[in-house]
Amino acid sequence: MAALAACVALGLAACGAKEEKLRFNSLDLTGASYAQSWAMPDASGQMRTLADFAGKVVFVFFGYAQCPDVCPVTMVEMAQVKEQLGQDAKRLQIVFVTVDPERDTPEIMREYLGNFDPDAVPLIGTPEQVAAMAKDFKVTYQKVPGADENSYTINHTAAGYVYDTQGRLRLYVRYGTPVEQVVADVRQLLKSAPK
Repeated sequence: MAALAACVALGLAACGAKEEKLRFNSLDLTGASYAQSWAMPDASGQMRTLADFAGKVVFVFFGYAQCPDVCPVTMVEMAQVKEQLGQDAKRLQIVFVTVDPERDTPEIMREYLGNFDPDAVPLIGTPEQVAAMAKDFKVTYQKVPGADENSYTINHTAAGYVYDTQGRLRLYVRYGTPVEQVVADVRQLLKSAPK
């Protein structure tokens, strides 16, 4: 009887040792088979891939510098996320993929992102590279004509994608998700990172 009790106790201890399934505020994409491998030039022309940010949680967002609302709001919120992370802020990398490579020059993108997060990495590809990367992420974007040929806007997917420290796509962060919820999600990913 004592042996049975010991086995049961050991069994329960083993169960407790299993990795607990994380519960996120954002949409859990764990196991998704898309957006696994990408490459795009940054503002210096250097080709960047997910491997460049190994060991960090990575937030990837598609937008453009002349966006009137969604992009600046998202970047302000991500700056607030980093601020609330305190010392862990350096473990969160923001990557901004422009869907407007015609107007978003390297200088414009550096200045734009510098207003929110000087460590954010802008990716500026050719129209073909942007289209390929957007397709891989299932992101949509479409030019909307303005009063003249340079005053167009771009309708685009208004959400961010989060990778864990091992480069696995984990979360889809909808536009308007409260900052505190994003912070909690990032903290969970950082806490569950391999030591």
